[in-house]
Amino acid sequence: MSVSVNSDKVNLLNFDRKGLTTFFVEMGEKPFRATQILKWIYQEDVTDFEQMTNLSKSLRAYLKEHCMITAPEIILEQIASDGTTKWVVEMGQGNRIESVFIPEHNRGTLCVSSQIGCALACTFCSTAKQGFNRNLSVAEIIGQLYVAQKRLGEEKRITNVVMMGMGEPLLNFDNVVAAMNLMMDDFTFGLSKRRVTVSTSGIVPAMLRLNEACDVSMAVSLHAANDELRDELVPINQKYPLAELMAACSEYAKQGPRKHITFEYVMLEGVNDSIQDARALAKLLKNVPAKINLIPFNPFPNSAYLCSKAETITRFKDMLHKAGIVTTIRKTRGEDIDAACGQLVGKVKDKSRRHLKLQKMDLSHAI
Repeated sequence: MSVSVNSDKVNLLNFDRKGLTTFFVEMGEKPFRATQILKWIYQEDVTDFEQMTNLSKSLRAYLKEHCMITAPEIILEQIASDGTTKWVVEMGQGNRIESVFIPEHNRGTLCVSSQIGCALACTFCSTAKQGFNRNLSVAEIIGQLYVAQKRLGEEKRITNVVMMGMGEPLLNFDNVVAAMNLMMDDFTFGLSKRRVTVSTSGIVPAMLRLNEACDVSMAVSLHAANDELRDELVPINQKYPLAELMAACSEYAKQGPRKHITFEYVMLEGVNDSIQDARALAKLLKNVPAKINLIPFNPFPNSAYLCSKAETITRFKDMLHKAGIVTTIRKTRGEDIDAACGQLVGKVKDKSRRHLKLQKMDLSHAI
């Protein structure tokens, strides 16, 4: 299923329904061709245009000559002792990304990457240490779900997708939105909007734009309750500080009466795990419909941090519960194959200029 990146053919996996409809209308075909193609690809698992029998012979010939249906290629599979599966996916030119499938009793969650590497330089994240190369295309994002479900077969269904793999999804806005639209399309995977989650470090303008573009669940990588510490842990906070971030979260949560934001908070020993930190976090979130997901820090080589002790994490959770905030402790999955949160590492050629201060970065191209 892999293809040379130099191919002149149009990859139909790069289109959501709206894009595919436009593609066919502009070539003089009826809009319903988009639905037919989506069903063939995602529901019938047919990628040979000659087998798409409800298309005219002339259209099949045109598509065969000018188009392709090509997903990324899995080059390595690792299965952890807890059943978590990590796939290394080839992206060409020496770069790879990673996707992770987390099986549970009543659901299966796929963690999907949106970029090759990441430019945001969060200090506790192994992915950030690899630098940044480029955004993934729609085909490369939806392709992770496509090849993962094929590899798993009918016995293990992917019921949830979290855009929490490598990269900052909202810095690849258009491609991520199109891919999420595909995930939720009735003629593809048909996932509920409550089962598709985009995670962001706090790209405020893109969060506000997402409110209008795509109705999915949102998670925010928070990790600190004051600007001084968050500037250090999540440097994008220097550009979009907590006051702006909380305002954007409140605005996003207005989408529906049961809408809430999940806040991710990695537990770092002696850094952000005191009772005072818990009180500050509760105060910060008092006016935002919030759930908090406490994440035990997952170590990686040359990391400067240690994971908070189990009793410290429990005490932190109890303090937040007393403040009336629903709080859970994330169970670490796939740690023995480096598939846990913050451990995903592709072989990335760093093309970013990360010596520039993030508050001076021009992010307008991405949002």
